[in-house]
Amino acid sequence: MEVFIELSLIVGISTLVAGIMWLMKQPLIIGYIISGILVGPYMFDILRSEDSLMIFSNIGIALLLFIVGLKLDPKVIKDIGKISIVTGVGQVVFTSIGGFIIARLLGFTDIEAIYIGIALTFSSTIIIMKLLSDKKDTDTLYGRIAIGFLIVQDVIVIFILMVISSTAGGADFAAMAIETLLVGVGLLVFLGIVGIYVLPKVTTAVAKSQELLLLFSLAWALGLAGLFYYMNFSMEIGALFAGITLSLSPFRYEISSKLTPLRDFFIVLFFIFLGAQMSFSNITPYLIPIVVLSLFILIGNPIIVMLLMGRFGYSKRTSFLAGLTVAQISEFSFILISLGIRTGHLGTEILSIVTAVGLITIAGSSYLILYSNKIYPKLSKYLKIFEKKGKKIDEHRYHGTEPYECILFGYKNIGYDLLESLKKGKNKFLVIDYDPEIIVNLAKEGINCRYGDANDSELLDSLDLCKVKMIISTIQDFDTSELLISKVREVNKDAIVIVVSHQIEEAIALYERGGTYVIMPHLLGGHHASTLIEKNELNLDKFLEERVAHINDLKSRKGRYKCYSHRIFS
Repeated sequence: MEVFIELSLIVGISTLVAGIMWLMKQPLIIGYIISGILVGPYMFDILRSEDSLMIFSNIGIALLLFIVGLKLDPKVIKDIGKISIVTGVGQVVFTSIGGFIIARLLGFTDIEAIYIGIALTFSSTIIIMKLLSDKKDTDTLYGRIAIGFLIVQDVIVIFILMVISSTAGGADFAAMAIETLLVGVGLLVFLGIVGIYVLPKVTTAVAKSQELLLLFSLAWALGLAGLFYYMNFSMEIGALFAGITLSLSPFRYEISSKLTPLRDFFIVLFFIFLGAQMSFSNITPYLIPIVVLSLFILIGNPIIVMLLMGRFGYSKRTSFLAGLTVAQISEFSFILISLGIRTGHLGTEILSIVTAVGLITIAGSSYLILYSNKIYPKLSKYLKIFEKKGKKIDEHRYHGTEPYECILFGYKNIGYDLLESLKKGKNKFLVIDYDPEIIVNLAKEGINCRYGDANDSELLDSLDLCKVKMIISTIQDFDTSELLISKVREVNKDAIVIVVSHQIEEAIALYERGGTYVIMPHLLGGHHASTLIEKNELNLDKFLEERVAHINDLKSRKGRYKCYSHRIFS
């Protein structure tokens, strides 16, 4: 009962703090961490059952990574594998060297500087995954690359922790590393076989019951996370691979929608637990090192990533957005420093310094990532030094230079129907989508298309909007729709601008900004159903005709989406 009372108080305080952050239009993650600090030992000291909260937070981590894995196609991982490995390893090497040099210049000993340098290299997989999910950017090119090098970082940190543990315990690291490598390869082979031959049959069987599908998904996610942890691997990697093995399942969207509410609750407890674990004792004498190291992470880490990605031919925008995802330190950084304290290599003041750096960089990077689309246009002209001249590897431009009468932003979901209508017309049209795989497949069909994000002001400026007769956007973000309308109206007062919204207030605001028509899917769905009732009345045969036509349409979409990124309507 004590645990229940603690949890009730913690959730109540977190709701209050998160509500204040929401009213102030601040990132809720910051509110959750502040809530953890408030309920921790330095403020109200409410949290006593740390083990229970840690279990809940671990469930949240597993579900978050599992759902992200559901959205990752193994073929996509192969495509971004090279740049993810180069960026992940390169950033770890350069950040650790830079961190070591800065720490030595600040007066820390060699051993302290080594620990600090290594602690600064790792970015928080959990925080980045959460922010990318909130922005719906996990399908973008920069989001996929970021997820890739975060996985690489997690693998590296496992080996570093193994080295320190073996040094403290007198174990043979070489033997331990070989054993871990063999076990890891064995696990991946096992998952590959199960994912190809077993899981499709199992999911088809359990999907007949919605409750059974939910339980199976939970069991698979938590089971693999636990198995990887038991085998001395990262629990996060286990949960991610659990999702990847189900990423080609036709039921992945249904699984994701069922687990998302659970994920949101438990991941909140992770951030609360993270805040409660932060140690701020005796940090006053170290304010200068804290500020310097924080600036190094917030500015230096993104620059390292931009240099590496620019060298490989990526555009400055993709490099910039990916770089911002490493502008904070990880929960592994705290674990590393705590392990150093237990082995007698460090004093407790180092943990206080790293904790303060962690709080500053987590807060700072949250703002940078959430508002990256507004920050980039202001810095764009200064980022040319990070970009190679010539064609960019991430341009994916499959169209000519002639002006287009219609431009469609966003192919997925309702964009499918809109594209079919554009094909039937005689007007020249262009499709723009931020999923590179969709663009490649559209190009194979001979459709004029290019990779891009409607949030990118430079992309919009590069389009000949003054001659466009119709702009259609299926993107549901209000800020993106507002930007698009604004850009079009600056140069073209007569163009038809169609956007999407799910909120009545936002739809009215978009009309006031100059939108020609705002699509509201849920209202249109209700209108279509009411039209069917009026037309068919109580005639069963007519409804069965509609049913057959609808099934044929769904099957057509299903086949199309198997070609396009294996996205299947459920």
